[in-house]
This record gives sequence, structure tokens and C-alpha cells, in this order.
Amino acid sequence: MSKQYETVFILTPILSEAQTRDAVEKFRAIITDNGGAMVHEEDWGLRKLAYPIQKKNSGFYNVFEYTTSEVNVVDILETEFRRDERVLRFMTIVLDKHSIAYNEKKRKGLVGRKREVSTETKTENA
Repeated sequence: MSKQYETVFILTPILSEAQTRDAVEKFRAIITDNGGAMVHEEDWGLRKLAYPIQKKNSGFYNVFEYTTSEVNVVDILETEFRRDERVLRFMTIVLDKHSIAYNEKKRKGLVGRKREVSTETKTENA
């Protein structure tokens, strides 16, 4: 049975753009080479951390959403995160059906938008 996972990881801010791309490509290859399939990938860019990690106040955030029927893919990926000194933090979660539906809506732009109030309603209330 295939499960869908979401992994968020933060890379150290001292990396160049090319080094960041190489690190992301390495982790993507680990997933695909071990039987996983990428569903979606997001690069959130350089963001301020909520608290300092290893005396750093910012980091490059990346999100992978992938499916796999192999349980060891997550273990292999997290082992590589622990071994790689470029990774400050990481977190992997299993997505349930509600999370999957929410992520699909978010990718389509249906989540996070403010409702547009028609001008007719505004004039009636005035």
C-alpha cells in the first residue's frame, strides 16, 4: 500500500545557489532511486528562523511531497539528512486523506485567498 509523505528541510544559509540546488537534487534522487515518486516540490527560499540553530538565524526552506510503498525510503532519506552538514533541520510527516486534499487545493490556489466582496453588498450595507 502506497503512502504519501511530506518532508520539510532547512539548509544552512551560507550555501550558494548552486550548492543549494545540488543538495536539493541529491535528496530528490534519494527518493526517486529508492522507489518513491515525487508529487510536488516547493522551494520557499531564504527565510528567518523562529530561533537560532547552530548560531544561524536564517535558512533555505524546501518541501518535498512524495509517495512510496517502500517504508525504508523515509529512513534512508532521514539518515542522509543527519549525515549531511548542510541540513539544519528536517521533518517528515505521513499525509492522511484530508491533508492530501488540502495540499491539492493549495496548489490550485483555492486556499489562502480572501473572498472578494461584491460592490453590491457594500452599497446595500452603507
